[in-house]
Parts: sequence; C-alpha cells; structure tokens
Amino acid sequence: MPDKLRIIFMGTPEFAVQSLRSLVESNSNVIAVITVPDKPAGRGQKQMSSPVKIYAEEQGIPVLQPEKLKNPEFIAQLKALNADLQVVVAFRMLPEIVWSMPKYGTFNLHGSLLPQYRGAAPINWAVINGETESGVTTFFIEKEIDTGKIIFQERDPISREDNAGSVYERLMHIGGKLVVKTVQAIEEGNYPQEPQDESKEIKMAPKIFRETCEIDWTQPAEKIFNFVRGLSPYPAAWTTLNGLSCKIFKTSITEDSSESNPGEFKTDHKTFLHFRAGDVWLAIEVLQLEGKKKMEVGDFLRGAKL
Repeated sequence: MPDKLRIIFMGTPEFAVQSLRSLVESNSNVIAVITVPDKPAGRGQKQMSSPVKIYAEEQGIPVLQPEKLKNPEFIAQLKALNADLQVVVAFRMLPEIVWSMPKYGTFNLHGSLLPQYRGAAPINWAVINGETESGVTTFFIEKEIDTGKIIFQERDPISREDNAGSVYERLMHIGGKLVVKTVQAIEEGNYPQEPQDESKEIKMAPKIFRETCEIDWTQPAEKIFNFVRGLSPYPAAWTTLNGLSCKIFKTSITEDSSESNPGEFKTDHKTFLHFRAGDVWLAIEVLQLEGKKKMEVGDFLRGAKL
C-alpha cells in the first residue's frame, strides 16, 4: 500500500467543500485547510466563515486564514506543515512560493475541459456559449493561470434544460471524485501529465460583473436564451422593466416573429410576458423585479401593473 501523502487543501465556497469531503471520506491525510478570512455579511454584519472553514472545523482539521498569501509569517507556517501535496479548488491565485513548495507540487480542480474556459467563471461561460458538453480537469499549477499539465478530465453533457446552477451541482460532485482519483494516482506514483493542446482557438471565462449580466435584446433569441441559462440562478441576467431592474432566470423561445423593436414587451396581464429579441419574441418564465420575490410569470403578472 503506498504511503498517504500529507495534503493541504485550499478552497472557499460550497463547490470546494464537496472535494474536501470526498478526500476526508476516502481517508486521505488532510493535515490543514487554507481558506479566506472571515467576512462581515448580512444585515447584522456578523462575521461569516467560508463553507470550507465550517466543514474543516467540523472535521477537526486545522484552518489557516491568511490575509496575504505572501505574508512571511504565513509562509513559515506553511513550511512547518511539511506537506507533500497541495490541492486547490475554487480558491484564489497562488504566488509561486506557495504552489511550488510541496514535493509533489500543487494541483487544481477546474470546472471546465481545459484548455477551454480558462478563467474565473468556466461553468457560466460554457452555458452562455451554448456548449453541449463541459466537465472538470485536474492539472498541476504553473506560472500562467490555468495552463499547467493535465492529470485527469471527466466529461459531462449539458442539455437545454440545464442552467449554470444545475451544471455547477453536477460538476461539484464529479469534481470531488476526480480530486480523490488524482490524489490516489499521485500516491501510487502513476499519473499522466499531458501538456494542454493550444492548437485550437481557446474560449476564455473571465470574471462576471453586473454590467456583464445586462440582456442585449438586439441579440437573437437563442443567444439570449443561453445567456439567461448561463447566469441562472446566480448572478442572474437582468433587464429594465417599468423603470426597475428585473432579474430574468428562465425563458423560452416563441415562434412569434411579428415586428417590434428589440427590448419591447407585450403581455396579456395574466399568463404571458414576451420580450422582442433580435429575431423573434422570447417568453419570460421566471423573474424577480427589484424589491420583490423571485416568481413564475403567472404569479408575477397577477400582482404587477405593467
């Protein structure tokens, strides 16, 4: 039986918790967890811990929360832990002094089939771009972001019924299994390291801001349909309705191509709300007007004055 490697796990959100949980449940030797400092959140501005910290503390795993990853005190703590391997899932960019420290290096779980969708929001952009397949990749961290040698990949189909949330949920679980498979392969000393194939055009997945999420009604309905799916449930595509900001979570494409200006809407005030896209009308199915709850279009129309 190969020796258990001393592993440090780095991550922050729920997506990363599943990988940490999978490592713990597979009896991997996780000696410490690194996550972001606690932050004030909510109305009372209470200090909130990251999902990864909450899970690590439940498991009795020591947690470090450095403000700055180049801080000499943190670097000294990291060295003293004497890890063989570091595993990164949904964390932040690491300085070379950190990722190059362990004997076996540092690998990252990324929510795409690298080299496609390098960047901060791979799941959102894959759905926005209407991809029919995504997946997860484990790869060794190197200087340039998301460019290191690939260890393993796992593919996952995307259907038209999917949105970013459903793909995220599946990839979170597939990713947890892939992290365990990768650790075990490294422990056995038998793991691939394939350079990324950069011969084809690479689509990027930059960070998403509120401006990114505004719907451009001059686009074809199919593009807007995918755009809405790719930002649902979070951070959500939005438009302006009755002078208020309105999040759109789900749409469907109609056959109606009657003339109107892109962005204009029509409704029977009971069952439907249609917006004109660049080519045909798009039916709004689930929405949330500023200051209101998220609701199905029928419920929304019963209370709204449009």
